[in-house]
Amino acid sequence: MNTFPEYENYDALELAQLVRKGDISAEELLEAAVNRVEKRNPKLNAVVTKMYDQARASIASGLPKGPLKGVPFLLKDLGVYYKGVPTTYGCRMFTEAIPDHDSELVARYRKAGLVIFGKTNTPEFGLTVSTEPRLFGPCCNPWNPARTSGGSSGGAAAAVASGMVPAAHASDGGGSIRIPASCCGLFGLKPTRGRISMGPDAGEGWAGMSVHHVISRTVRDSAAFLDATAGAAPGDPYRAPIPKGPFLDEVGKPTGRLKIAFTTTPPSGVSTDQECIKATHEVAKLCEELGHQVEEKAPIVDQKALGPAAVNIINVSTLGLLESKVKELGRELLPEDVENVTWRGVENGKILSAIDYFNSVQTLHRIGRQVARFFMDYDVLLSPVLLKPPILLGKLNMMTSDMKQYGQELSGFFGFTSLFNATGQPSMSVPLYWTADHLPVGLQFTGRFGEEALLFRLASQLETARPWRKRRPVLDY
Repeated sequence: MNTFPEYENYDALELAQLVRKGDISAEELLEAAVNRVEKRNPKLNAVVTKMYDQARASIASGLPKGPLKGVPFLLKDLGVYYKGVPTTYGCRMFTEAIPDHDSELVARYRKAGLVIFGKTNTPEFGLTVSTEPRLFGPCCNPWNPARTSGGSSGGAAAAVASGMVPAAHASDGGGSIRIPASCCGLFGLKPTRGRISMGPDAGEGWAGMSVHHVISRTVRDSAAFLDATAGAAPGDPYRAPIPKGPFLDEVGKPTGRLKIAFTTTPPSGVSTDQECIKATHEVAKLCEELGHQVEEKAPIVDQKALGPAAVNIINVSTLGLLESKVKELGRELLPEDVENVTWRGVENGKILSAIDYFNSVQTLHRIGRQVARFFMDYDVLLSPVLLKPPILLGKLNMMTSDMKQYGQELSGFFGFTSLFNATGQPSMSVPLYWTADHLPVGLQFTGRFGEEALLFRLASQLETARPWRKRRPVLDY
């Protein structure tokens, strides 16, 4: 029985306020969330690990009086640890990998008062931009279940878009917050490198390309979650610039007149779908109407160097994780342990030298400096998030044996996001456009290193000008 039918009408901050005022209990919110998972997950496959008992126990033991006390929340099944619950990375080799501690980020989520009750679907090791792992099966897009929900935080986005939770944990090493947010009509901010700690188990992910945050329905929820989790932990190798004040305070503040560049051509030069071009021009015009200076311009990027460098780093990082696992198991890594695309990357990682890895990191740093100079002249760069609206499931299944076709499908869908993982800049997907057949198309706005505050101001201005919060997929399940 659904005891709180209005649950989906509230964002996380509003739910927390209801709990603080005593209008509803954390137990009631949890049961409302569980009800929706039980009802909708069989169709969507967004939640792959249910932690209902742990959630009820955490409420019974007394939640901290944090800013998000009582709000139901889901973790991505990759990159963070919750004591006693496996983190599988979407790979069957890790189904019994049970940590004996919480990650720093999970500890901060708990301190904020969140009620963690499950983990969401992700492709194996987050290596692609569609969520359809061999271990758990494909995650469907609530707007059209035949389409991808994006990746690698596809389960998180599907859970939020379908009303299971108002926000969910996500991570982004090449676009994995922004891409699912785009596919599912949600807001997704990738923070500045070093903004959120990856401790105590890692200093950085993918040589600094990977970061953690959330996918949410509202801009202010994203800001509130960042306030609750940002900041270095002891021993972190570096940190993002310290903000002048709470990010939540930036929501609704005037932006001033911004100088915004826009482009519809990705660094790869691959052609962009007309719907994504139309969306970008429409939103560029909206920015002009809001008083900003807008012109078509993009940084010059050596994609022939950047692409291979990023792939080398990812392959070596994946190999390192797998080698640690098989050492623990006392055996060698076998092709059948992982999906076909993963294995191909592992084989590449094995033949790379230390100099290859060093040069790859230096390439990222060099390109980061080049792009930073572009942002000396512009406050923000606007582009599509993706080259196409959400594609059909199956196009990017990593069990394929046709690597050439897989590569073509990947390069024809994904192209605008990964540059800003290399540079470490904050970048967000804003849901401002839908196609005629009701598929979301996110618009990417990228700011200077450390300037999430400006992006939150701009995002809240856009949210007011073209509201999306009540725009929901039609669910018959």
